[in-house]
Amino acid sequence: MKKDVHLISNGKLSALEFSHVLSSVKDDVDYFHIRERGRTSREWYEFVEYLLSKGIPAEKLVIHDRIDIALLLGISHVQLGYNSIDVEVVKNAYPSLHVGCSVHSFAEAFEAKRKGADSILYGHIYETKSKERLPPRGLEELTRIVNEIGIKTVAIGGILPKNVEAVLDSGVKGIAVMSGIIEAKDPMLTAHAYQNSIRKWEKRI
Repeated sequence: MKKDVHLISNGKLSALEFSHVLSSVKDDVDYFHIRERGRTSREWYEFVEYLLSKGIPAEKLVIHDRIDIALLLGISHVQLGYNSIDVEVVKNAYPSLHVGCSVHSFAEAFEAKRKGADSILYGHIYETKSKERLPPRGLEELTRIVNEIGIKTVAIGGILPKNVEAVLDSGVKGIAVMSGIIEAKDPMLTAHAYQNSIRKWEKRI
């Protein structure tokens, strides 16, 4: 089964800057998550619209929280978090949307599947600057989620090319990265390194 690489925006780049990153890594990244919490509705819309105008395929975009933006711009994949509208409400209203849910425990993963989530994003796996005061959750619970809940699962948090293989051994569908690529000196080379780690894992299994 193909393993996906997800890249998540950090809310610090302009649409132009982020589009440059996406263009440089597009061959090695499967999904681009737009998570721009500090933007107004207009800024959100213009940010995503700009990416589309630069040739970023709508099917590779994942909109975090802003269901309205996804619907207005014809994007079929949304990601919901703790403060978002309930998964079940969104799936009942828009059954054609792929609804992902961000979770931090087995119980939350179980509940997300019960409510109809199509996928989950679980973390954080390893230590990461964005979660400095919270201990990493590691791979044990992640593996249990994959094996017992049986929902498409993507891992996030402190994942580097050197630990990709260990994460994939849990059975996840993919990995998600933010600063690991966006803040790299050369995002293209770094994204390629992630894919090389995935290929190495595929040859091993």
